Formats: sequence, C-alpha cells, structure tokens
Amino acid sequence: MNWLNRLKNIRPTQGLVIGIPYVWLLVLFLVPFIIVLKISFAEQDVSIPPFSPLYTVDGDMGRLNILLSYQNYADIANDFWHSLGQMLTGNRGDNIYLLTYWLSIKTAFTTTVICLLLGYPIAYAISRAPESMRNGLLLAIMLPFWTSFLLRVYAWMSLLGKNGIINNYLLKWGVINQPLDMFYNTFSLNLVMVYAYLPFMILPLYTQLVKMDGRLLEAAADLGAGPIKAFLTITLPLSKAGIIAGSMLVFIPAVGEFVIPELVGGPENLMIGKVLWQAFFDQNNWPLASAVAVIMVLLLVIPIAFFHRYENREIGGSNHA
Repeated sequence: MNWLNRLKNIRPTQGLVIGIPYVWLLVLFLVPFIIVLKISFAEQDVSIPPFSPLYTVDGDMGRLNILLSYQNYADIANDFWHSLGQMLTGNRGDNIYLLTYWLSIKTAFTTTVICLLLGYPIAYAISRAPESMRNGLLLAIMLPFWTSFLLRVYAWMSLLGKNGIINNYLLKWGVINQPLDMFYNTFSLNLVMVYAYLPFMILPLYTQLVKMDGRLLEAAADLGAGPIKAFLTITLPLSKAGIIAGSMLVFIPAVGEFVIPELVGGPENLMIGKVLWQAFFDQNNWPLASAVAVIMVLLLVIPIAFFHRYENREIGGSNHA
C-alpha cells in the first residue's frame, strides 16, 4: 500500500498538478477507448447507430440480458492465422489487416529511425548554440505548425508531382531528361512522414541535451576520450530519456496516420488508418472497425507498458545499488 501512503503525503497543489495529466488521459484516451471497445463487441446492424445493442432489458422477467459478440475478433484472428500461414509458405497473404498492420508498423519504424538520425544533430546543435539564438532556432522548428497540416501536405504534392516544381526546374536546367517518379509511392510517403513528425523528435531531444553539463565533456577530453567516445559514453546515455520520448511521440501517431498515406502514399502503401476509414464509412461496419482499432491500440500499448516496467525496475535497481 505504498501508493496509498504517497497519496496521503501529497499536498493539494501537488495533487492538482499531478491530476491534470491523468484527467487529460481519462477524457481524451480512456473514455473514447472504452466506447470503441464496447462497439467492438456488438454486431453490424441496419440501424442508427449501425450496430446492435449490448444489452436488453426484459421487463416481464425483470432481468438484464447481456449480448456480447466475439465474432469480430474471431474473424480477424482466423484471417490472421490463415494469411500468416500463406506468408510462411512463400505466398503473399490475403489478410488486409495483417498486411496493413505490418506496413503501418514498418512505415512508423522507418519514420522514427530517420527522424532520430536527422533530429539528434539538429537538437544537439540548438542546445549548444548561444542562448541568444536558441529561441529563434526553436521558433524555426515550430514555425511549420503555424500552417495547416493539410496545406503542408498539399504543398508537398505540388513539389513532388511529375509536373511539380522540382521536376520542372530539373528539366529546365537539363539535370534530367524525363520527370522523376517522386510522388504517390513509398519515397514520397517516407519523405512527408519524416517532414511532418521531425519536430516531435527534435523538441524532446533538445530538452534533454540543453540540460547536459558541458563540463562533463571537458572532463572526458582531459582524460583522453575522443569526441566519438565522449559522445557514446556521456552525451548519448544522458539523452536517453529524450530519445525514448521523441521516438514514442513519432512512432505512436505515425502508425495510425491517415492523411499522408492517403494523399501521397499511393495504392501500394495502404496503412491501417485507411482501412479503419473504409470499414467505418464505406462498409458502415463499426463493430469490425472498432475491433481492428482495439487490436491496434493493444499492439502499441502492451509493449510500451512492458518497456516502462523494465525501465522502472532498472531505475529502482540502480537506486538500491
């Protein structure tokens, strides 16, 4: 009951500050997730809303009848194992959910890695810049957020198209003989994804790197450590929290991205966000779409929860040591 003792020792002002994130999480994540989870156990129905009720009240018998259907999860599981078996035997699986889950995770992972490789040196450079310049550099990083996200994606469409600005100038200067295929494919998808999510990687990294004591690097240099060794033994470990936070801020929303794959990704880059859209609005099958969304959330939340538990154990073990 250590957590009860901690709650008793929290002052009202501390409780208010701590409680705001939990209220935010409850209102904007937990409540919507419970609603989606509830719909996932219903059946498709011709009604408004288009799913069957989860319970009925029998007035004559005076009892409540619970009507839960697991068919959506059973269908997804059966299709998953069938498609997985096909893929293991060398054939292309026909389960759209398995394929889109895999493509979504692969695209999100690629975006996260590229954002980390690009964002780390940018965040490091800003953190080591003179204090008079840091605010201006951070403002430049956040400046794209002042423009509509949709407009920024449309701008990339006009840049990358075969008749776009880049191809027109390359043809005009004689660099290429025919337009490059840079739009509506995997290249344009990864490029625009990195562009959209790069600031979410830079800002957490900056907050960690700017707090690092520069005297540690000076001491490492005095002890004979080169720049690479000093980075690997001092800078990188001290920025670990920023790397984890930035990676989560990029990876989690990138998995469910809908706008960018729809506008610049092409038909071969069908991600789970598009599949959910089709199930909800084209097929009008809210229960199946909700089941797919629940599985997607669990695939993201469960590994993150285990990772946090491992991190807490590591921190607890180091403190006891």
